[in-house]
Amino acid sequence: MTIGWNSGTTVDTALNGDGPVLTSQAWRRLAHKTSALGLMGTLAVSVGSLVGLSSPAQAAAPKQFSYTCAGGPFTFGATPLSVTLTGPESVTAGGSFDLSVGIPALTQTTPATQATYVQATVALTPTGGSVTDPGAKQGAAVAANTPAIPAGEVKYKVSVGATTTGKVSIKPGEIRLGLLSSPSSVATCTPSSTTEVLDIPIGTGGGAGTDVVSYNCKLPSGTDALYPATVDIKVAMTTPTNAKANEDASITWTGTIETTNDPLTAPTGFPVSSKLFATIKATGAGAPATATGEVTLTGAVAGQDIMTLPSVTIKIKPTTAGTVQLTAGDLALGTSSTAPAIKCEAPTTGLKTFSFQVAAGTGTTPTPTPTPTPTPTPTPTPTPKPTKTSTATVTVTPPDKSKTPKAGADTGGGGMAGPDGRLFVLTGTVLIAAAAAGGLVLRRRTAGRG
Repeated sequence: MTIGWNSGTTVDTALNGDGPVLTSQAWRRLAHKTSALGLMGTLAVSVGSLVGLSSPAQAAAPKQFSYTCAGGPFTFGATPLSVTLTGPESVTAGGSFDLSVGIPALTQTTPATQATYVQATVALTPTGGSVTDPGAKQGAAVAANTPAIPAGEVKYKVSVGATTTGKVSIKPGEIRLGLLSSPSSVATCTPSSTTEVLDIPIGTGGGAGTDVVSYNCKLPSGTDALYPATVDIKVAMTTPTNAKANEDASITWTGTIETTNDPLTAPTGFPVSSKLFATIKATGAGAPATATGEVTLTGAVAGQDIMTLPSVTIKIKPTTAGTVQLTAGDLALGTSSTAPAIKCEAPTTGLKTFSFQVAAGTGTTPTPTPTPTPTPTPTPTPTPKPTKTSTATVTVTPPDKSKTPKAGADTGGGGMAGPDGRLFVLTGTVLIAAAAAGGLVLRRRTAGRG
């Protein structure tokens, strides 16, 4: 029997009691989600029956601080006391947040004869904010006649300045520990470092330190029954606290795959030596529109779900002082960002914004002005002296090469008999004329001097 489905797919249902046979991508996803949701529902009921229905806010990675303690109703060994500070992943300027101070397990020198509580007073110095409820706080419960005290915590409310940018820094100071039933006996704990702090970044565009992004993942080449898929990834960005113009600023991108939508499955033929390419979008302070970082992807096996993603360091170089705002960009998995095995596209709207401040750079080195090359003085070109030219005319008379024709009359030699006598007569005439002219010239010059 075939049952029609409104998306155009069909479900073939066997009549032999084996149940429905899922033949479409939509039903395969539905089965996957239904199984996962069933397990999650069972876990939620179990946990809810124990701890109630409250859901804690996302917290930043805790940071431990070392303390040396003495006095009071407790016994301290040679090992320093390790106190843990935990805050949210990011905070909003003008808002407030709870700071948790974790007190480790303690041992009483003399067990209290009645049930009571640990009392702790923690000195905190925030930069970019203030503690609104300082003083003693109630910690872990203490059983009567029992020396061991379990670990516990106390919380303080911190208000963030409306004009605070970049981060809020919390520096823990002296801690005073005692019992609520005997407040006069107090241990004093001194921090080993006076410079260590817990930094909590300022977030904008929603104020959260993380953003659950619904990525549209697809296979650029090949096919798989689970693709295209909508994969929810919780994105967090750790932004720099000392960024300067014209210098690289490092942003740490961290992604956590959620179970609220489709899985991120390595398709058939997924490369063993693959990388994760993470892109972020940026605006402000002259930052580039996009920047991409890459990291080796380990543990991804073809045909299996990818459960964890490594953190990626992405560098951006702003060019001016100001605020840089960041949003999640696309992801690529494979051996190349331009031809990946899986391409996950981030939505273009509805994304939360992460930001950081950029300070002015230390200044640029001025470019030296080159010294102009002097123009050489031109060397005067000497005027050439005129050349006296004498012209002589020589007249060359070609020899008479005429021959007496064969069988001609015998004239006594003719042209073959040597020079013609007319030539001698002509030459003599010319010489006589020249001598006469020369004589006249000499006569005139002599008469002029006389």
